[in-house]
Amino acid sequence: MAGGRYGPQLLALLAAWVAAVAATAGPEQAALPAEQSRVQPMTASNWTLVMEGEWMLKFYAPWCPSCQQTDSEWETFAKNGEMLQISVGKVDVIQEPGLSGRFFVTTLPAFFHAKDGIFRRYRGPGIFEDLQNYILEKKWQSVEPLTGWKSPASLTMSGMAGLFSISGKIWHLHNYFTVTLGIPAWCSYVFFVIATLVFGLFMGLVLVVISECFYVPLPRHLSERSEENGRSEEAHRAEQLQDAEEEKDDSNEEENKDSLVDDEEEKEDLGDEDEAEEEEEEEDNLAAGVDEERSEANDQGPPGEDSVTREELEPEEAEEGISEKPCPADTEVVEDSLRQRKSQHADKGL
Repeated sequence: MAGGRYGPQLLALLAAWVAAVAATAGPEQAALPAEQSRVQPMTASNWTLVMEGEWMLKFYAPWCPSCQQTDSEWETFAKNGEMLQISVGKVDVIQEPGLSGRFFVTTLPAFFHAKDGIFRRYRGPGIFEDLQNYILEKKWQSVEPLTGWKSPASLTMSGMAGLFSISGKIWHLHNYFTVTLGIPAWCSYVFFVIATLVFGLFMGLVLVVISECFYVPLPRHLSERSEENGRSEEAHRAEQLQDAEEEKDDSNEEENKDSLVDDEEEKEDLGDEDEAEEEEEEEDNLAAGVDEERSEANDQGPPGEDSVTREELEPEEAEEGISEKPCPADTEVVEDSLRQRKSQHADKGL
C-alpha cells in the first residue's frame, strides 16, 4: 500500500531531477565548444587589437560554402596559435560591414596577415599546413604590404568603412521592411529615395547656416569700393579688347594698302618697260630713216661730162665728200626729239 501510495510521487521527483540535470548540463555542453574555440571574433569596437603583435584574420559569411569548408582548418590553426605565437581572429561581413569596407574585401573567404600594424593579403589556401608554413617560414615577408591609402588604418579606408556601415544598415532596414513587416519592395525603394532627398536638403541647409555663421560681411563703403573697382576693371578690360580689335583692323588695312601699292608699282613698272621698248623702237626707226636719207644723198651725184680730166675730177670728188657728211641741222632736230622723249619718260617714272 505504501509503495502504491508513494510510487507516483517518486516518479515525479525522479523526472524533475532528470530535467534539472539536463537543464544544468545543457548550457555547459553548449558553452564547451565556445570555450575550446581559440578564434576571436573581431568587431568594429575591438579590431584595433590587430595593430599590435602578429595576427591572422579571416573574413567570412555564414551563407558562403567556401567559408564553411575552411572553418575546421581555421579552428585547428587557432589551437596551434600559442605554439606559433600568433593570434587568430574572424570577421562576419554580414554583421560587420564596416570592417569589410575597411579591408576592402571583395571575395570570400579573405585572409589577412598583420604584424605590428602592417597588413598583407594572404592569397593561399585556407589549409592548416599552408597557414602554418606561412608563419613559420615567414613567407609573409615576400608579400607586398598594404601601405598608404590602402592600409586599413588610413583615413581613406576609414571613410570606406563608414560607407559600408551605412550600406549595411540600409540593407538591414530594407530586410526589416520587406521580410518582417511584409511591405512591398517598391514601397521600400520609394521610402529610401524620399529619405535621400530630404537628407540632402537638410545637409544643404546646415551648410548654408554654417557658412552664414562664419561669413563676416564687409562694411558698406568697402563693398561699394569693391564694386567700383570691379566695374573699373571690367571697363578697362573692355577698352583693352577694343584697342586690340582696332589694332587688328589697322594692321589689316595697312596690309591691304601695302598690297595695293605693290600692285600699282608692279603695273607702273610694266608700263614703263613697255614705253621704254616703244621709245627704243621709235629711235631705231628714226636712226634708220636718217641712214636712208644719207644713202639717198650719197646716191645723187652732180652731172658731169665724159671728157673731164683727172684734175677736174679731184676737186669734184672732194666736194662730193663734203656733201656726203650729214647736215648739222638734221642731226640737231633728231637729238632734240630724243631729249624730249627721255625727259617725258623720266617725268612719267617720277
